[in-house]
Amino acid sequence: MPTPHTRVHLLRHGEVFNPEKILYGRLPGFLLSELGHRMAAMAAEALAGHDIVHLVSSPLERAQQTAQPLVELTGLGLTLDDRVIEASNLFEGRAVAGGQGLLRLQHLPLARNPFRPSWGEPYTEIRDRMIPAILAARDAATGHEAVIVSHQLPIWTARMSAERRPLWHDPRRRECSLASLTTILFDEAGTLIGTEYTEPAAPLLPIASKVAGA
Repeated sequence: MPTPHTRVHLLRHGEVFNPEKILYGRLPGFLLSELGHRMAAMAAEALAGHDIVHLVSSPLERAQQTAQPLVELTGLGLTLDDRVIEASNLFEGRAVAGGQGLLRLQHLPLARNPFRPSWGEPYTEIRDRMIPAILAARDAATGHEAVIVSHQLPIWTARMSAERRPLWHDPRRRECSLASLTTILFDEAGTLIGTEYTEPAAPLLPIASKVAGA
């Protein structure tokens, strides 16, 4: 692979306090748990020393909270971008987080087409808003690095697009853990040349799987 000229890091938010296992989607008021704040700090620590010149966040509270340690680390302002918000989902507000209850009879019509998917924002629409946001961050950080704080499905969709893989997938197989970094690499001409993936908060993930959060 050629030497990357510009890096755009896609940082997933940390764990959210969610004892009722609600699929919260774009609902307000779902904030990072204490563990989530620790995850955000670990992600920022992993990026310390990097040449970050541009910070972007989803407007949702949990994303902005995850970005805060990076704001403090870099002294940069935080740009909010609606294009990197969580995917819309017809299960929003229901206690189905983690897949529980999805196969109940009343939910089956929403799951009729997993390739689109029928229960929420089409993968193609997520791609078509995420990629321009990534390219805008690339342009703002040319020759340096940018960070976009977003959400699992938008980040995974962007990665699948960058790797020229099908957008439809089994949600259980996404490689995009809490506070993970999916990095899009560009050469001097701004051409995408590859992706990288790391998990700065890996030591905390086993704890997250045992407590009330998502």
